[in-house]
Amino acid sequence: MAGFGKEKDRLAALGVAVLAASVDPEDKAKEVADEVPFPLAWGVARADADRIGAWWEDRRGIIQPAEFLIGGDGKVISSTYSSGPLGRVAATDVIRMVERLESQKNK
Repeated sequence: MAGFGKEKDRLAALGVAVLAASVDPEDKAKEVADEVPFPLAWGVARADADRIGAWWEDRRGIIQPAEFLIGGDGKVISSTYSSGPLGRVAATDVIRMVERLESQKNK
């Protein structure tokens, strides 16, 4: 999430809004939310993971990374799911993807 915070100006210039969610309770999530420049939801449960098709890890009671790039029309442009901490999308990847999509739109 720190990478998205570092790229907040470039993302904003492209019209990209970043939202995050955590399994943490409100007080714990607030500690992280205070350090990032975007909204952070808290209290994600297994039912939420099931709704978006993400991997829920029973042993630790956590949702594994699930990332979505959603267009202005509400359609999913890109989705990434992981079964562990590796494979997360970097902010620079989102920037490149949005720039590429914008350049193709203008052709």
